[in-house]
Amino acid sequence: MTRYESVRSFVTSTTTAAAVAIAAVIGAAGYARPADRCQLTTRESAVNHIAVIGDSYTAGTDVGGQGPRSWTAEAWQMLARQGVQIAADVAAEGGAGYGVPGNRGSVFEDLTTRAVRPDDVLVVFFGSRNDQPVDPQTFRRLAADTFVVARTVAPTAKFLVIGPPWPTADPPAVVWQIRDNLRDQAAAMGAVFVDPLAEGWFVGRPELIGWDGIHPNDAGHVYLAEKIAPLIRSQLTIPM
Repeated sequence: MTRYESVRSFVTSTTTAAAVAIAAVIGAAGYARPADRCQLTTRESAVNHIAVIGDSYTAGTDVGGQGPRSWTAEAWQMLARQGVQIAADVAAEGGAGYGVPGNRGSVFEDLTTRAVRPDDVLVVFFGSRNDQPVDPQTFRRLAADTFVVARTVAPTAKFLVIGPPWPTADPPAVVWQIRDNLRDQAAAMGAVFVDPLAEGWFVGRPELIGWDGIHPNDAGHVYLAEKIAPLIRSQLTIPM
C-alpha cells in the first residue's frame, strides 16, 4: 500500500448539502496532499465531528479513490443527502497499520494523534492488512495503545473499528488472526467492531479492485462508502 492522506476540508451548504474532499496527487509515487477539514452542513442536523484513521484503502492509490473519489468523500456526500452534517478529519497513510509504519513513517497511533479532536463524537479505525508481519502479542498491545490515545483525546467519542478487508474469499491465516485480535481489543474498549472478512466485502466483485489486485478502484471506493456510511450514521445520534 503506497499512499498517504491527511484530510481536513470544509464545505458548507444551506439547503441539501454538498461535499468536496480535496486531495492532490503528487508525482508518480502517488502521495495525497493534506487538505482542510470537510464539513457538510444541513438545516436539519447539528454538526457531527468525526475522525477517520486508515491505510491506503482510505488514502486512495493510483488505481482509485483519489481526492473526491475516495470512500470518505463519497460517504460524506451520501450522508449529506440524508440530512446528516459531518465535519471530518481523515488521517490515512499507505502501508500503515497499528504496528507497521506507512510510507511516511506513521503508524495508526501517529495518525490518531493527528486526526482525533476533543469534540469528536465518533472515531473510525479502518484496517489494516499491513499488520501481517507484526507479532500477535505486539499487535494487541499496539492496537490497545492506539485506542487509549483516541479515548484520552476524545473521552466521549464512540469508536467504530472496521477490520481489514480482503478482495478474495481466501485471505491468509494471519489476516484472520489480525481480525480476531482487533475484534478483541475493540471489545475491550467498548467499540463497535465490523468484520469485512466475515461479511465478504469485495468477494466475488473483481470489477471493484484495481489492476494491482489489491486496492479498490473508484467503483470500489463507492462500494466502501455504501458499506461504511450507514455504519457511521448508526453511531450518530440522528433521528431517522
